[in-house]
Amino acid sequence: MHSHLPRHFRLPLHTLCLLALLFTASASRAAELELTSATIAELNAAMDAEVLSSEQLVRLYLDRITAYDQQGPALNTVMLLNPAALERARALDVERKTRGRRSPLHGIPVLIKDNLDTGDMPTTAGSFLLEGSVPPDDAFVVQKLRDAGAIILGKLNLSEFASGGSMNSLGGVIANPHHLGRTPSGSSGGTGAAIAAGFASLGLGTDTGGSVRGPSSANGIVGLKTTHGLVSRDGVIPLALSFDTVGPMTRSVTDLALSLGVMAGVDPADDSTQKSVGKSYGDYSQFLDGDALKGARIGVARVFMGDDGEVDWLVESALQSMRDAGAEIVDVEFPDWLLESRGKFYRAIRYPEFKAQIADYLATLDEDYPKDLEALISRAMTLNAKRVDGVIPNPSRWSLMQKEVEASGLDGYEYEAVKAHALPLITQTIEGLMGSHSLDAIVYPTSSTPADLVEQPAGTSEPGSGGSPVILANLSGLPDLILPIGFTGRGMPVTLSFMGRAFGEPRLIGLGYALEQRLQAIRMPVHTPPLAGGSIRYD
Repeated sequence: MHSHLPRHFRLPLHTLCLLALLFTASASRAAELELTSATIAELNAAMDAEVLSSEQLVRLYLDRITAYDQQGPALNTVMLLNPAALERARALDVERKTRGRRSPLHGIPVLIKDNLDTGDMPTTAGSFLLEGSVPPDDAFVVQKLRDAGAIILGKLNLSEFASGGSMNSLGGVIANPHHLGRTPSGSSGGTGAAIAAGFASLGLGTDTGGSVRGPSSANGIVGLKTTHGLVSRDGVIPLALSFDTVGPMTRSVTDLALSLGVMAGVDPADDSTQKSVGKSYGDYSQFLDGDALKGARIGVARVFMGDDGEVDWLVESALQSMRDAGAEIVDVEFPDWLLESRGKFYRAIRYPEFKAQIADYLATLDEDYPKDLEALISRAMTLNAKRVDGVIPNPSRWSLMQKEVEASGLDGYEYEAVKAHALPLITQTIEGLMGSHSLDAIVYPTSSTPADLVEQPAGTSEPGSGGSPVILANLSGLPDLILPIGFTGRGMPVTLSFMGRAFGEPRLIGLGYALEQRLQAIRMPVHTPPLAGGSIRYD
């Protein structure tokens, strides 16, 4: 991998001034800054002022992981902690003092989903079938984070091979920190729960059919399904490259904007990123605009409402807040043919691509690992009960593999027809709908109901089989920003999706930030409160 970042990134003057103001404001409000509510900018200001070090920050997050992931509610979000994290933090502390910060993420711990390659730690996709597999190098986006001075704190639990329920054969079941009996959703469930619980400021997820957005919603955090081609997927275990994206998951729109500027960029090893030439930015924080809703036109897809009265109430409250901020709210309708066929179109691409593309990935691994989907299934059939080392069967996900292996090849007529004709048709239809109404975004509840109960009957359902709208952004390649808008009476988070135009992340960030400032709807989960001694002191 080759870095495309200057080794020592210098922030623009206006950003430096903002950090100074944040630090001054925080210091004047109180003698302490609480770790779980601190933004990345505030943490950087504290480190610049030498009241906090990156090493101390890593230790504070490790304390929370010990208290809540391994003990207490035992959320089980972390697959593996990076044994070199503290050493890396100490080196970055020295570099900060002697040479300055590389980027806004210098010395900031990051947790990443365990389907993103790390050349110094195993990458398993949560499957015992890949247990212990260390890839040859980092995923491109992981290397970008390291080059920017971020610390990879650990690898996170996920749905096995990024599909199915929020569990896997190697890491087990993930819990929701807001309600241990509710699912954190998948497939980036570990990332969603870990960021909600305050185990890091930034987490990375992947989204093929809602896998950043479902966990962001279920855990009540900010997330972004990026425009297809904005962030490289090189070194990401594929599910379906026509849909696969990598996105940031954070506790604020501000943190998301800072992170996205480091993540985005062209990668010669991922042709999809050529679409982003001239359309991406190194600093998305410039688009944080508290007045972005004034004069905005927001479409509402009410077809995705009506399943839960509390969710609908919170959506209507958010819409009214946007009106109060000067936005015009317009009801919009997707064509019936799109709503009725979206699941079939999705599976016509998803299944054949996984069958072919997982074999391409497996070919890069050591010879001890299966080399195609048939071999994965064959080895999975050898495990039918929990092993002494804790590895468990995952029949739900493995049953889905049977459907995937029966799919056509990439030369199948249905696959070729959907890829060549249906996907462009969907993109043009949605962008045409936005254009005809002069919309800045289309909004809808990310999930029409609160997070599901864990003990619902297991199945092999895929996105598009129910009423969820999220795969529309995957089919079209469009961006989708997730914003917390409130809680149900029983304390479950509810979020609103903002779907925008291709490479329209700047506008979505502005709109999301403006609504976030009005609602302030993120809360720490009841099972992971601040720890004693978990504050950063300024006196």
